Amino acid sequence: MYNSVVRPLLFKMDPEKVHYFTFSMLRKLFSIPALAGIVRRKFLVNDPRLEREVFGLRFKNPVGLAAGFDKDAKLYKELSNFGFGFIEIGTLTPKPQPGNEKKRLFRLKEDKAIINRMGFNNGGVEDAVKRLKKNKNVLIGGNIGKNKITPNENAVDDYIICFDALFDYVDYFVVNVSSPNTPNLRELQDKEPLTNLLNTLQKRNNGKPVSKPILLKIAPDLTDSQLLDIIDIVKETAIAGVIATNTTISREGLTSRDRDEAGGLSGKPLKDRATEVIRFLSEKSNRAFPIIGVGGIMSPEDAIEKLEAGASLVQVYTGFIYEGPGLIRDINKEILKRS
Repeated sequence: MYNSVVRPLLFKMDPEKVHYFTFSMLRKLFSIPALAGIVRRKFLVNDPRLEREVFGLRFKNPVGLAAGFDKDAKLYKELSNFGFGFIEIGTLTPKPQPGNEKKRLFRLKEDKAIINRMGFNNGGVEDAVKRLKKNKNVLIGGNIGKNKITPNENAVDDYIICFDALFDYVDYFVVNVSSPNTPNLRELQDKEPLTNLLNTLQKRNNGKPVSKPILLKIAPDLTDSQLLDIIDIVKETAIAGVIATNTTISREGLTSRDRDEAGGLSGKPLKDRATEVIRFLSEKSNRAFPIIGVGGIMSPEDAIEKLEAGASLVQVYTGFIYEGPGLIRDINKEILKRS
């Protein structure tokens, strides 16, 4: 029904407008008594064989929602009814910011892809914390970044603000230095500034009564040499793991009309490169740290490919938009078939 009825209707609307429309509709629908239970029965796959213990956390299943969909933690409870094992909110910044000028979100239907140049639009970390205080049982990742106006030499301060504000309300952290949509942000992926940033956060983390996992989200556009640097940085800073990958600036092989729009590309065209990065990190590090695999997961087979390449968990975003909530259920069922 999603592919034949719901998606064609939604895809007639502007991509950003339909996102907010969908949020509004889901909030209203899940306010209907008993509907959440009906949805969970349809989409949630409960089986102890799906459980995973990764970086000290227990996941009900290995399929999560990637950051960027529920930036401001407004719908994590409702979205969890679709069977996600975990939900990552953000990217959050210390101060609210509107993001880049519209239009900034483009569907590439022929390529099963999306280009976005949102620019960390969010209501600020303190606004999200108000809603996260109401969380009862959803495993939450907190994806953090810097404000656009903050120069790179002061970026660490922004990450510290977000880290401190979210610490009591998320289960793990994701340091986002790989979005292509904030000017000069990717320069923070260079070895020296990245090591300094992660060491600073780890020192703060280790000063807490109980520390929490910190992960690094990396771009798919890094060279092999840069990926080897990432392995060294993970070892040196003792962070918990890596999320591979963010969106790409590559446009290779695209056929859709809006293929040349600026921004980060996600979806099917990213599938192979994301898997290559996962496999490279896993093999070259001798599986020294967990990897969350994300990028181009449009089918259960795509998710299995990421897991076989070395990912411990996977996340979906564009696949969720194109294939609907049935994708999460189908991935978990396919994992069970192969267990």
